[in-house]
Amino acid sequence: MSISIAFIGLGAMGYRMASHLPKSFEQVLVWNRNFAKAEQHASEYSTQAVDIETATQADIIFSCLPTSVEVEAIITQYPPKSGAIWVDCTSGVPESAVKMAKFLQEHGAYFLDAPVSGQTIGAEKGTLTVMIGGDTKAFEQAYSAIEPFGGLIKHVGDSGAGFAVKAVNNMLLAANLWATAEGFTTLKANGVDLNNALECINASSGKSAVTEMVLPQRILNREFPLTFALPLLAKDTGIAISLAQQAKLPTPLLSLTQNLIQTANLTSDAESDFSSAVKLYESWTNIKIE
Repeated sequence: MSISIAFIGLGAMGYRMASHLPKSFEQVLVWNRNFAKAEQHASEYSTQAVDIETATQADIIFSCLPTSVEVEAIITQYPPKSGAIWVDCTSGVPESAVKMAKFLQEHGAYFLDAPVSGQTIGAEKGTLTVMIGGDTKAFEQAYSAIEPFGGLIKHVGDSGAGFAVKAVNNMLLAANLWATAEGFTTLKANGVDLNNALECINASSGKSAVTEMVLPQRILNREFPLTFALPLLAKDTGIAISLAQQAKLPTPLLSLTQNLIQTANLTSDAESDFSSAVKLYESWTNIKIE
């Protein structure tokens, strides 16, 4: 297609997401703070490594950065052109999405908060779930640019709604992760074969994404591959709790989950995968989930 696309932020997710875009668009610009990574991407996927000033003047701009702070800094310093659509795939803060949507509206542009779920394997395969908040017409216009890496793409509400869904999704992931750690430790303490028990649970009502994928692929094999960092999960649980507090809702279970994940994060290495949060519970019980 003739419209220009830019992708800002080539981390573990962004690098793979951007790789699908040249299959559908002739001009795909990439930028990364470590510019050598942008050049590597250009060499590998026939994208074009450009400076940030050029990237932010594309028709559709994707960003996938650690937090909303970095996104706001770039947008306010390098506002896109009138008519552009900024699609932020960061797991960001809903209030920031509202703020950036208003800021870009003043420049004649649009902001969509469009966080993704599916981890690096989903980014690699182009099967990510994309939950999007913002202007409906902008969503419709940007859909074809999101489609190359999106398996399920849903408009979930006004600005901030996408970030809200992602935060609650990751809070539920955290709750399932901790519950699974306690449950399987209980089974091991009672002499149960964990692998056979896992098969039973995954064919029963107790199954979740954690028992189906995280437990067998990360924890039981003790690999804990770094694809989604624990500090990012801790950030997302904090966003989810803030949303509940703003709505003045009681969250006894989610608040406890957030405290546990925050504690695990504070006692873990900064380069730890989210699944390694179970190591905190293992340190309390002296039982390894393996």
